[in-house]
Amino acid sequence: MPRTIAAILRHGDYEQPEGVPSAFLPHPLTKTGREQARLCAQSLLEFARSKCLHLHPVVDTSRMLRAWETATIICKHLGEFTGEEFTVAETDALAERSLGAAANLTVDRIAEIIDRDPRYAALPDGWKATADFKLPLQGAESLREGGERVAAHIEQTMNNLTNEVKGDSIKVFVGHGAAFRYAAVKLGVLTDEQAPGLSMFHCVPVYLERDSSGNWSQAGGEWKVRKKNLPAMD
Repeated sequence: MPRTIAAILRHGDYEQPEGVPSAFLPHPLTKTGREQARLCAQSLLEFARSKCLHLHPVVDTSRMLRAWETATIICKHLGEFTGEEFTVAETDALAERSLGAAANLTVDRIAEIIDRDPRYAALPDGWKATADFKLPLQGAESLREGGERVAAHIEQTMNNLTNEVKGDSIKVFVGHGAAFRYAAVKLGVLTDEQAPGLSMFHCVPVYLERDSSGNWSQAGGEWKVRKKNLPAMD
């Protein structure tokens, strides 16, 4: 069986309004974010070559503009570096955790809406970073549900990859920090205790590998350690 590694990476820096959770924000990358994506392509290639892995030509990405732009830039530069053709495949499965009807509102505005609805209690402190809390609004997900959705896509894609490729390979997934973090929990790479204290650097891959028994482990890259007392906005 060929060795297969999933490279999961958060999109580049983007135009995120102050006080608004990332979720389904439609805004583009900043200049910094575009440069991060370019450098990421080089980093991916260096890792692949160091492990004698072939980069799969299709990069899976969330449909959010910031993720799609990141994936597109990565594909462009990987093509320039290798002379091969790389393409982007968009999927809803890699979206960030959904806030449903509260998407793209500020944290304060979300709290106000819940307070004014007689059906619901006030939001608990730290609700955004609580794994199993879900806004009582249509279409909302908990962090864990979002992570399970992403993990299912990674599992299925990597299962297919094992049957598709003939040699050791690496597959790139571009998405969002919180959803990837809880996907890693679902896959057994992180624990529930570790996840709240971690995030992901923009465009810095974390490499996940599954062994022949189906167990996942981290094969490279690094998570970002959150600074204490800072609100989680990813």
